[in-house]
Amino acid sequence: MKRVTGWGSERSVHWLELKIPPPAVAILIGIAMWFGSQPGPRLELPLTVRIIAFVAVALAGGATALAGDLAFRRARTTINPFKPQNTASLVTSGIYRVTRNPMYIGLLMVVLGWAIFVCSLAGILGPIAFVAYITRFQIIPEERVLSAKFGSSYADYLNRTPRWI
Repeated sequence: MKRVTGWGSERSVHWLELKIPPPAVAILIGIAMWFGSQPGPRLELPLTVRIIAFVAVALAGGATALAGDLAFRRARTTINPFKPQNTASLVTSGIYRVTRNPMYIGLLMVVLGWAIFVCSLAGILGPIAFVAYITRFQIIPEERVLSAKFGSSYADYLNRTPRWI
């Protein structure tokens, strides 16, 4: 087993790479945010404001994720997060000019909206945990596969387009 330090390190948890569907990660983190917010201090915002903010941020996230999904479908490439090796083409147009991961940003926005809804100091840990998990166990393994598959074209894309935003 390789031992390297940093975000892309191969450690005893490498078996988690590309194993849990990103929406399931968001749901699990959302559940943890809910239960983690119950005993702790809460910020005082009216329920109506919290609901409106959650819905607005979540809808914007859904639109962002949908734009990424549609771009992949137009390019006739896989959206399966478990099989990046099945990618048929490198998509760099549309929303992929702005970010390499619009579907994950969309999920992050839903988690951020939920953090607003639970309205607690503990709730802010959810988006941080989501970014950390998805980066380490989903994005980095995907990038490794895409780099091997698309070579210098992918390296150029990495240099000009941010991972998150």
